[in-house]
Amino acid sequence: MKLNEVLKNITPIKIVGNDNVEITGVNIDSRRIKAGHLFVAIRGTQVDGHQFIDKAIELGADAVLCEELPEKLSDHVTYVQVESTEDAVGKVATLFYGNPSHKLKLVGVTGTNGKTTIATLLYNMFRKFGYKVGLLSTVCNYIDDVEVPADHTTPDPIELNELLAKMVEAGCEYAFMECSSHAIHQKRIGGLKFAGGLFTNLTRDHLDYHKTFENYRNAKKAFFDGLPKDAFAITNADDKNGMIMVQNTKATVKTYSIRSMADFRARILECHFEGMYLEIDGREVGVQFIGKFNVSNLLAVYGAAIMLGKKPEDILLVLSTLHSVSGRLEPIHSPEGFTAIVDYAHTPDALANVLNAIHEVLDGKGHVITVCGAGGNRDKGKRPLMAQEAVRQSDKVIITSDNPRFEDPQEIINEMLAGLNEQQMRKVISIVDRKEAIRTACMMAQKGDVVLVAGKGHENYQEIKGVKHHFDDKEVLHEIFKA
Repeated sequence: MKLNEVLKNITPIKIVGNDNVEITGVNIDSRRIKAGHLFVAIRGTQVDGHQFIDKAIELGADAVLCEELPEKLSDHVTYVQVESTEDAVGKVATLFYGNPSHKLKLVGVTGTNGKTTIATLLYNMFRKFGYKVGLLSTVCNYIDDVEVPADHTTPDPIELNELLAKMVEAGCEYAFMECSSHAIHQKRIGGLKFAGGLFTNLTRDHLDYHKTFENYRNAKKAFFDGLPKDAFAITNADDKNGMIMVQNTKATVKTYSIRSMADFRARILECHFEGMYLEIDGREVGVQFIGKFNVSNLLAVYGAAIMLGKKPEDILLVLSTLHSVSGRLEPIHSPEGFTAIVDYAHTPDALANVLNAIHEVLDGKGHVITVCGAGGNRDKGKRPLMAQEAVRQSDKVIITSDNPRFEDPQEIINEMLAGLNEQQMRKVISIVDRKEAIRTACMMAQKGDVVLVAGKGHENYQEIKGVKHHFDDKEVLHEIFKA
């Protein structure tokens, strides 16, 4: 594709060189540059891509998209100067890969909790309807049934458009994706056309990046602000920020609720660890999920399927066959008669939701022992809140390591414990070694109790000092039960 065709959706400040040059690839990582590529220099949070322009040219870049022209220009390279490369890269990538989001129905899911569950359930549902479907999620990306490992909740704009183009090539008619606040703020989804968007909920998270809750909320809201007129926007009426999300959208707005009047409504009729009986819009259905927050997730899935043209009875039939996403409220039954539950909950609100769900089923007939920690090099303000939430709804709490990354795990634990008073501390012990913490919780548990292992869910590693070591909460529990 010619460079001037790739640039059609942006307005350059200046072009130095031949804009009719043939472009064979687009990249923001100078290490991946090959002959004929366009290198996009982005000012990231860690490094500035402008520092690697010379390296990209050495590797064969024929064109450079940048905010600031280098002092020394190469005669054989075309330089395109723009006001913001972060804003331009998505539009460039979309054109280079042939506008893939225009060739399928792309639905985005944003919010603090529930994104992975909703996107994955929609992917599974529409595959059961007989369609070829794509998925972009925290756990894994899929091009129909082909797995593509995921490194981020939302890939960079170039990788994202490449994946969408492969979905189109594979015959996918639908794609469902998580849209993180980072991705929205960093314009990673810039240039994409969405058929619809869903809002789950909003609680404290990622303030290490966004600095304030208002900035975090506005990043989520920007996704709905950008939806086109022919799209739909489904929002959670039970969340206090639900209507704020859609107040400026051009899309058709629909609401869902388990507490009040809404377009899509549900209530719990019966609840067990194996699942629930629900009433959704006047129809009864059995599902293999537990917890009020999962009722909200299922309602969002139901609403999206309705807006995508499916019949209520067909949706509910498929909904009854779907299973929970890996590492999300996943029960493992012990030989001793207690239940261990593995969950990804890594925010105070997510932890509260999971513990609420457990208590709804236990109904006062067993004890709850919670194992949790907090990630290193992330929002420190939520650490004491995590400990407080765990203590509030548990009979015993073991504070341990999560992914300490480059921080001292004991220091992270200390910061969690700092949020507890003397009385709360009586419920708590701390064990730095996560495996030992899980083993201790299982030793404490008796028949009818629940051991919640929170924080890592589907993850099969523990990141320490920049190195990912194999660690899987589910594997550890199975080992303990066998022993």
